[in-house]
Amino acid sequence: MGPHPAVAAIRLAVRRVLHDILTELKTTAGVPAATAADRVPDREAGLPASPLVLVACSGGADSMALASALAFEAPRLGIRAGGVTIDHGLQNGSDLRAEEVVLRLRELGLDPVEATAVTVGRGGGPEAAARDARYAALDAAAARHGAAAVLLGHTRDDQAETVLLGLARGSGIRSLSGMAAVSGAGGRYRRPFLQVDRQTARKACMVQSLPVWDDPHNADPAYTRSRLRHEGLPALEKALGKGVVEALARTAQLSRDDADALDTWARQAEAGVRDARGMLECAKLYALPPAVRRRILRRAAIEAGAPAGALFARHIEEIDRLITGWRGQGAINLPGKVVAQRQGGRLVIRQG
Repeated sequence: MGPHPAVAAIRLAVRRVLHDILTELKTTAGVPAATAADRVPDREAGLPASPLVLVACSGGADSMALASALAFEAPRLGIRAGGVTIDHGLQNGSDLRAEEVVLRLRELGLDPVEATAVTVGRGGGPEAAARDARYAALDAAAARHGAAAVLLGHTRDDQAETVLLGLARGSGIRSLSGMAAVSGAGGRYRRPFLQVDRQTARKACMVQSLPVWDDPHNADPAYTRSRLRHEGLPALEKALGKGVVEALARTAQLSRDDADALDTWARQAEAGVRDARGMLECAKLYALPPAVRRRILRRAAIEAGAPAGALFARHIEEIDRLITGWRGQGAINLPGKVVAQRQGGRLVIRQG
């Protein structure tokens, strides 16, 4: 008799990602493509013995399910499995909670395992600040241990919430593409559960008798994502039916495909709209589709020193008007003390 369907689902999701990681490692090592999916990653196959994959685990149901699946699948593929838990220091007893998670991960057989305390700043709001601190700590842990990848427990439900948050910001198709299955420097971060619903992960923990911790912040209405999870999505499901989460996750993938294609088009088109001195020519920019043109403008602003996180759609629209609605208007002030202005049929974007 096989494992419970929920356990089988999470293990399959992790197994696929681990196979992808091995394939990429072997390809990088110069192993012929025909052998890139072989199971045993030994030195003869062109790999260092037992590459390490870490799981980021908060102790919640999603990440505990992920940790259990990694602990089961990794040894079968010749991969070492480790874990990291981040103590954000935002709740009383968070250090003790982190120690408990470390013990649970070790009980699953993960090694190395560590807890890392971080200091959460205030930039961008509490959720964004905690996320920035968390990823900085995970980056450091991956570098310290030489990990090939870090697995994250974001589920299909998390993806649906991310799409709705992007829709609320109104910042374009890229914000609707949600979280990527592979992200970070060199593809460090992997999200195996983006096609797995939250209930499946919780069920997998229950049938395996894995203790889980429910973060009170996830139910705190002071946080936007919490309100969306407990009020917004249920209201949408009541009005539109139970397929809303799956449809939003599918929208994320379709939007990501479209956004990637447009980004590629913009990169290819950029050389053709610059003159011999590398200046952007307004007439040639005007001839491009708006979605492509605005991507070129955004890239130019960032290259000039505008912080990507502070550069919003309204900024790009104002620059775009220098091309499509030219009436002799003055320079546009952008974040990072960057200035955009039209001069002699050229668009100049530089530090002011």
